[in-house]
Amino acid sequence: MMKILVVDDETDVQTLFEQRFRREIKNGEMHFDFAFSGEQALQYLTEHEQEAVLILSDINMPGMSGLELLGQIKSKYFKPPPVVMMITAYGDAENFNTAKQLGADDFLTKPVDFTELKEKLKTLI
Repeated sequence: MMKILVVDDETDVQTLFEQRFRREIKNGEMHFDFAFSGEQALQYLTEHEQEAVLILSDINMPGMSGLELLGQIKSKYFKPPPVVMMITAYGDAENFNTAKQLGADDFLTKPVDFTELKEKLKTLI
């Protein structure tokens, strides 16, 4: 089972992901956890000893940004390193480049194309 941590300050993403991945969740293929801030995500990773194999993080969040979170993840959590996909606003080249330099593994643009995301996840299973 693939454990995925979704990090976004917009709480409605939880409902969205649970609807779009209903079949995968029901079949036990994927398990989603949600953090609504960078700080919450780090707390989750500490408490769950890196159970998440994939982290999907929004970049623009109040408090700790997704870029700051990415930097923390890549420097502190490395056994095994989780795959980190960043979710960026369309055409946000500056954040895209910064995230790439910090070690982001992949990118999605908002609004998230769930068909594309499912294809990407299949390659990781």
